[in-house]
Parts: sequence; C-alpha cells; structure tokens
Amino acid sequence: MFEIETDDKGHVRVSGRLDAARAPQAQTFLDRVDGPCVIDMQGLEYISSAGLGVLLRTHKRLLVDGQGVRLVGVGTHLQDIFTYSGFDRLFDIEAATDG
Repeated sequence: MFEIETDDKGHVRVSGRLDAARAPQAQTFLDRVDGPCVIDMQGLEYISSAGLGVLLRTHKRLLVDGQGVRLVGVGTHLQDIFTYSGFDRLFDIEAATDG
C-alpha cells in the first residue's frame, strides 16, 4: 500500500511503502509540486532506493529555483536509511515527535 496526497497545509503526505513499484506514482505526483516542498513522512513505513531516487530528483529540480525538499515526521528507521545513504547531508530532516 502507498498513498501520496497534499494536506490542508500544502504539505505532501506519504504513507505506506515507497518502493520500486510505487516510485513512478510518487514521481508523477511530485513532478507537479512547485516552490518549497515539505514532505510529511509520519506514515511512511519503508523507502527503497527507487524511493530515494524520487526524492533526489525532486530535490534537484526544486534547487534550480533556490527551493528544495524538507522532510518532516521522519521515524527512526527512515532516519537510519537517510544516514546510511548520506541523504541526511542533502535534505533538511525533522524527526518524528512522540505525540
């Protein structure tokens, strides 16, 4: 299962598993996003290398206009993936908070 939508704050909300099967859907959605992009990952359980590629392509496209991607609600498991991949040095990442 994978869902991607824009919430009432204008943030992109993703949930489920962003893997190779869902990467094209995510890329198509994110290709329509302009300006600064905040992606809420609170509901994201898993991200594959294909999913990381989607984030990277979107970030690079938005950086051309001085924008970029900010990741919020990032859980411990996903933080580990971003650290191991070096993406923690590319993105502004905000950890999930216990609520």
